[in-house]
Amino acid sequence: MPDILFYSTNDDFKSDIQDQIKHHAQEYNFIEEGSDSFPDIVIVDEAPEKAAELQQKYANAPLFWLTTNADALPEGNTPHHLITKPFRLATFLDELHACLNLFDNSENGYICFNQYIVRPIKKDIINQRNNEVIKLTEKEVAIIKYLYKSQDHIVTKNDLLQDVWGYAPDVTTHTIETHVYRLRQKVEHEDADAQLIVTLDGGYRLKV
Repeated sequence: MPDILFYSTNDDFKSDIQDQIKHHAQEYNFIEEGSDSFPDIVIVDEAPEKAAELQQKYANAPLFWLTTNADALPEGNTPHHLITKPFRLATFLDELHACLNLFDNSENGYICFNQYIVRPIKKDIINQRNNEVIKLTEKEVAIIKYLYKSQDHIVTKNDLLQDVWGYAPDVTTHTIETHVYRLRQKVEHEDADAQLIVTLDGGYRLKV
């Protein structure tokens, strides 16, 4: 089920749009910013600075920007989908579905590295060496997404504890170690050429 992060300072508008989407497109799930899930789609109502922030934070997620002023977004930031208000709900839903189809069925929505293809919506990873398709848990997808986003530096266990688990009270660094170990065992099959995650200086990095 694809996760949508919907940001709006207008609670009534946000609630109304969410209710309409849930009624007409039950395949979507809504999450809040800061949850332990990474969004598959980001929707921002007005708030151009927030739109730019979330576009940078979730670079792999298509951004829908709902606005009455299409010129308000900061220079250098272009939303994937500009929705000018007022808009017809049916038209918006069509764009949402089209976006999801593109994200799900083209390389634009995939995370590709070291002969692996991660499909976040399908929650699986394809090993292109042998075309094996391996199912992933939501948390395993979140770990890979976070490591991919942070591939320019080593990700510490505390980074994952904070940004993927959100400092859940029952989660420790041992929990992180166990998840990473099981993910590697599931995908790598002790094949050195198929290494997925490298452990360095107390942290982790994708092998890209």
